[in-house]
Amino acid sequence: MSDAYLAIINPAAGGGRCGELAGTALAQLRAAGLTIESVEIERPGQGSELAREGERRGFRRFLAVGGDGTTFEITNGLFPRAPDAPTPTLGFLPLGTGNSFVREFSARVLEHALEALKADHQRPCDVLRLTHRDGVLHYINLLSLGFAADVAVIRDRKLKHLGPLGYWLGVLACLARLERRAFPLRVDDDPEYDRRRCLFLSFNNSSYTGGHMLIAPQADPADGLIEYVYWGPIGRLGLVANLRGLYDGSHIEHPLAERRGVRQVEFELDGPVNIMVDGEVMTAHPLRLDVLPRALTVVA
Repeated sequence: MSDAYLAIINPAAGGGRCGELAGTALAQLRAAGLTIESVEIERPGQGSELAREGERRGFRRFLAVGGDGTTFEITNGLFPRAPDAPTPTLGFLPLGTGNSFVREFSARVLEHALEALKADHQRPCDVLRLTHRDGVLHYINLLSLGFAADVAVIRDRKLKHLGPLGYWLGVLACLARLERRAFPLRVDDDPEYDRRRCLFLSFNNSSYTGGHMLIAPQADPADGLIEYVYWGPIGRLGLVANLRGLYDGSHIEHPLAERRGVRQVEFELDGPVNIMVDGEVMTAHPLRLDVLPRALTVVA
């Protein structure tokens, strides 16, 4: 099965768009000569189980058919892994809402993904690992704390059925109760913990989030580094005035913004916080973040 793909399909991704389009896209790939077996996700978290089961059955290539959340589940099925285990390969049929990771390589996300799969265009990719109080999770796009995570939580838990409108309503709700908080952390060999208040923090492997937000314009998915973006305690008017910058990457030039390429982050938080990771939202108590350099091969 070394050349065959296990396609893990999330039919609910993209508001059901994935379920409508996946069959046609997979047929196009099979017609181009790819060998693909497919399974469907029927409940949250099952994508991880399907990836683990697929690997036990001998699959080494996987195809995330859905959005960033589908990729997140599959990644956490493939990791953690034994040091001597072969490097898995992950391709994409971006049929979700954001499809942020694939946008790293082309604005023509679906067309580019299909072309890359047909050409077997492989690239090395780092995997970022978050150790938290209750376990470990892995991701290949980004993890955010603060404002961005709070918006994602409101949208996911209350407004998801409204699509893009739900995101903007979440932004307005978080603007109304704007919080600038400290998330104490220490980066690499820094002697002291950074306890400054901020609007949000983002720990990135690739550049985009939410589909089109260029949150980390200098991120490189294969450089062995976490692209750490800090946006300080900007106020409501400042945030509104700089929202456009979040879409063209110019927000990192703001006087209250900073970015660094780092290898590890240690947290000293009082308790659990909202996090947004690869399109998924959860509450966790982060302890440490580090990088598994080039631990995954992506077809992109």
